[in-house]
Amino acid sequence: MTTDTTRAEASGASASPDDAPRATAPAIEVEGLSKRYGEVDAVRDLSFAIHAGEVVGFLGPNGAGKTTTMRMLTGFIPPTDGLARIAGHDIFEDPVEARRAIGYLPETPPLYPEMARCGLQDMRRREIRQLSKGYRQRVGLAQAIVHEPKVLVLDEPTVGLDPIQIREIRALIADLAATGGQTVILSTHILAEVEAICQRVILIGRGRMVLDQPLSELTSGGVSLEEIFARVMTRDVHADGEEDAA
Repeated sequence: MTTDTTRAEASGASASPDDAPRATAPAIEVEGLSKRYGEVDAVRDLSFAIHAGEVVGFLGPNGAGKTTTMRMLTGFIPPTDGLARIAGHDIFEDPVEARRAIGYLPETPPLYPEMARCGLQDMRRREIRQLSKGYRQRVGLAQAIVHEPKVLVLDEPTVGLDPIQIREIRALIADLAATGGQTVILSTHILAEVEAICQRVILIGRGRMVLDQPLSELTSGGVSLEEIFARVMTRDVHADGEEDAA
């Protein structure tokens, strides 16, 4: 019996056939994830689940713990506490299967210097060292999706791209989720990008979860995501200051 089934039975609710796949197998599942470096808490007790086909914006100011979280999700660094599952596989207990299900684009793609979907047809005879930063970013994205993973973890996927390339990459990400059922979690400082392609926003500050809500609900009153970001982060900073004072 799965943990999710146990929870459903304990609450007196029975899962319908339509709900069962989402309830039992989130594409990304994070429970109590934490990372400490000495006395510094880079990530503190993060918990969330992302289901198949969702495109989620993972936001926060610089130093909030976004990249650290993504590196734990992809198995590059171990957590201090907690767990992360990708397509039902624990990233550290079952790393081979978990990594097969992941496509990862770090902020600086690790491309080999000698090494059609990302708009690279015209560059196929060039070496990586000869490409612009924008085209290197596109090659990194191509590497992330070439094995058709169930989950894409994208750290600043459009950094360095020109406006036309940004539109193409946004359309590609939306298409991967809509037609391929791939789950996408992306970190970006371009809030218009989140408004264009994401259905949900997870916002962290100082390594902690401060907001997890559908984008449509956040912006339903005509408030921009930029205003919401500023308001929530200002409130979080004040709350942290009060905790420190206490």
